[in-house]
Amino acid sequence: MQKIQHPSNNAVLGAPAGWDQAELPCGALPITRTHVGDLPVVASYWRPDAEELAMLNAGGAIVLQVLGVTMPPVSLSVEAA
Repeated sequence: MQKIQHPSNNAVLGAPAGWDQAELPCGALPITRTHVGDLPVVASYWRPDAEELAMLNAGGAIVLQVLGVTMPPVSLSVEAA
């Protein structure tokens, strides 16, 4: 999937301090800082390419991977074009 610029984006995240780009490259990610109710959230927007869409339509799954040993609270959803 490719990260995309969304009209709501209002910030950009970079690699964490001390990140080893040679070991695992980490590029800039456009984000939207907002709230869901009283909770602060950070949203990024992604678009599957044609091959990924074909895999999803054939019953494939989206995988969310978080670096580390646990997973913080996350949410995945679909937004209309």
